[in-house]
Amino acid sequence: MLHLWRCSWGGGASRVRDLFSQAKEKAPCIIFIDEIDAIGRSRGKGAFLGGANDERESTLNQLLTEMDGFGTNTGVIVLAATNRADMLDPALVRPGRFDRHIYLELPNMSERAAIFKVHMRNLMVDEAINIQLLTAQTPGFSGADIANICNEAALIAARRKATKIEKTDFTDAIDRIVAGLEKKSKIISPEEKRIIAYHEAGHAVTSWLLKTVDTLVKVSIIPRGKSLGAAWYLPEEKQLRSKSAFREHLCATLGGRAAEEVIFGEISSGAIDDLEKVTKEAYAMVVYYGFNDKLGNVSYYDSTNQRDLSIQKPFSEATGELIDQEIRKLVGDAYLTAKTLLTENKILLEKVAESLLKNEVIYREDLEKILGHRTKEDKILNVL
Repeated sequence: MLHLWRCSWGGGASRVRDLFSQAKEKAPCIIFIDEIDAIGRSRGKGAFLGGANDERESTLNQLLTEMDGFGTNTGVIVLAATNRADMLDPALVRPGRFDRHIYLELPNMSERAAIFKVHMRNLMVDEAINIQLLTAQTPGFSGADIANICNEAALIAARRKATKIEKTDFTDAIDRIVAGLEKKSKIISPEEKRIIAYHEAGHAVTSWLLKTVDTLVKVSIIPRGKSLGAAWYLPEEKQLRSKSAFREHLCATLGGRAAEEVIFGEISSGAIDDLEKVTKEAYAMVVYYGFNDKLGNVSYYDSTNQRDLSIQKPFSEATGELIDQEIRKLVGDAYLTAKTLLTENKILLEKVAESLLKNEVIYREDLEKILGHRTKEDKILNVL
C-alpha cells in the first residue's frame, strides 16, 4: 500500500524529523511539500533582517539532512511545488535531492482555447462566440483565470436574465477581471472627463498610427478599479521584440500624456501608471537587452537571481549615471515623437476624443471610421 503525506507547513526542525521518521515506517511513501519556498529559501538572503539561526533556516538544514541523497530514505519519494523556484537554496535543488525539475508554464494560445472549451462545456453559450478571439484577449492567463472569466461571464448573463452567455458577457468579464469593477457612480467633473477622453484618445491615435503596436480593440472612459479610462489591445504572442517595436510601444504608452499637452497646454497626474510602465520598459531596454549604443552589448540581468540588487548594483556609479541619462533620453525621445505625431494628426485626435465623450466606449469599428484601416490589424483579425 502506497502512502501519501502532504505537507504545507512552514517550520520546525523536529516536525521535519518526525515526518521523515513516519514516512520511513510506512514506506513506500510519497511526501509532498507545497510552497517549499516558505522553508527552502536560499540561506544568507535576508540574514541581516532575521538572523542566520532563525527557525526557517534550521528547518531547511534539517530537511537537507533528511534528503542527503545517500539512500537512507529508501522507499520514500519527496515531491515539492513552488512558483518561486529562483528563491530556492542551491543545496536543495542539486542532484541527489530534487533530481527532476518540471516547469509548468502559463498556457499558450492553443492551450487556452482548450481550457476555455473545458470550462464552457456546461454553460449555455451563444454559438456565435469566437473562442479564438477570447484566447487572443487573455495572454498570460492561467487555467484558474480562465475559469474565473467563464464564471464571471455566467454571472453577468444571469444578472440581465439572458438565456445564453453572449460575446459581450465574456468581454465584460475579461474587463472586470483585468481592470476591476465598473464605477459609473464615480463623481467626475466635466473638465476631468474631457481630460480623460483626450488622454485615452492620445493612446488610441498613436497606437493606431504606429506600425508595430498591438491591435486596438476598444477605448473606454468608464472608470474601472483605480483607472479612470483604458485602451484595450489584442496582443500578439511573440517570443522576440525588436528595438523599434520597444520604441514604438514607449511612444504609444506616452501618447495619453502627450495628448494632454497638445490640447490643453499642460499635463495632469493621470499618467502615473503610464510613466511607471515606460520607466520599467526603458530600464529593461538599457540595462537588460543591450539596446543602448553608449553601453553597447552589455546586460546586467541576473537570471540566477543570486545577486541582491537592492544592496549592491552590478555596475559602477559612473555606469549608473550613464544608465540614468540614457533612460531619460530614451523616454524623452519617445515622448517627443508621440507629441509630434499627435500635433500632425490633431484633427483625428479631436474626433476620437469627441466620440469618446459622446459614447464613453468606442470599438475598433468606430475607430476605423475615423482613423482608417490598419493592414496589420486586418491580417490578425482575419486569422482569428
